[in-house]
Amino acid sequence: MKHAQNDLKEIFEREFGDKPVLGATAPGRVNLIGEHTDYNDGFVFPIAIERNVTMVAAPLEEHIVKAYSVVYDERASFDLERIEKNELHNWINYIAGVADQLIKRDFHLKGLQLVVTGDVPTGSGLSSSAALEVCSATLFEAANELSIDPIEKIRLCQKAENEFVGVNCGIMDQFISCLGKKDHALFLDCRSLEYELVPLVLKGISVVICNTKVERGLVDSKYNERRQSCEDGAGKLGELLDKPVKALRDVSMEEFQKVESQLDPEIRKRCRHVISENERCVRSVEALKAEDIEQFGKLMNASHESLRDDYEVTGEALDRLSEIAWGTEGVIGSRMTGAGFGGCTVSLVLDDAIERFKKNVKENYYTLKGFEPEVYVCSVEDGARSIRE
Repeated sequence: MKHAQNDLKEIFEREFGDKPVLGATAPGRVNLIGEHTDYNDGFVFPIAIERNVTMVAAPLEEHIVKAYSVVYDERASFDLERIEKNELHNWINYIAGVADQLIKRDFHLKGLQLVVTGDVPTGSGLSSSAALEVCSATLFEAANELSIDPIEKIRLCQKAENEFVGVNCGIMDQFISCLGKKDHALFLDCRSLEYELVPLVLKGISVVICNTKVERGLVDSKYNERRQSCEDGAGKLGELLDKPVKALRDVSMEEFQKVESQLDPEIRKRCRHVISENERCVRSVEALKAEDIEQFGKLMNASHESLRDDYEVTGEALDRLSEIAWGTEGVIGSRMTGAGFGGCTVSLVLDDAIERFKKNVKENYYTLKGFEPEVYVCSVEDGARSIRE
């Protein structure tokens, strides 16, 4: 285990008077392009990063899960025979929701005592919730000697967030947290769940994340409103085009442009973003495979503009960071990543321009709350794994 996990063992002994016998870790993610397309059956292109959620655990005779969160310095538990939502400590609901889904699939779970920590910033758009879910599933899998198909594990983690926590997330975040690969991006078809691990050949270029430090809670944000607009738009486009439209994935930009004037103005904008973003994602993967990094960067920029103007999920902080990036020599492309309403940007930056970029961000970024952004160079890592002591 890493040093942080050794620290976890000490915390575990302090909390439970025992030694952990197993653990699990799962990464957060940055989506390079393809935003708000996953729940529209579209395409995404994320990477797993070296920010993780990590757990250590030991079995319990009782049929309960007792947990301590290092990040929140809180203790919470739930009964495996009657899992209920915790209204006081939301972080435990992600673990409980995963257990609930496993039990509903007829997996028998033993009691556990566990300590959880993580360095995926919450509310940042780097998918701390999916990392927590996938880490939980991986831990339950190891603790109970289960053999779960990775796609089933991904689906049940998504369902835990949809049904137990109450966020209508797509499947991308759980997918990359589970199946990411070092130095590769994952091109995912969110309808068929077919995927391809694409080598990330960045010669003299780094992925740089800027965290606005502006948190947003998905449950309380307008995320669910955007999803409803997409569903309404897909239904209306099916009528106008006289063809089956299960999701916006089924409509090309050419088809959309023929009938867009007949859509409600707000729904028109939401649909235009998703349909054009799907096309940008496919073209971006082609550009990366062709090692045309300049084209990849242009598509990243266009993605942010679409998220700003048509999907309206960026806001002052994310727009400001992207504008600083676009104005910095040596930045190839930059966009918001994640659900928006705060969170992070992702940029491709020439290695010899990274310090200049950091300086420009520090000197020119501001928010209404006066936060200083966090900027760090990102390495591309593997997905979730269990750890035995």
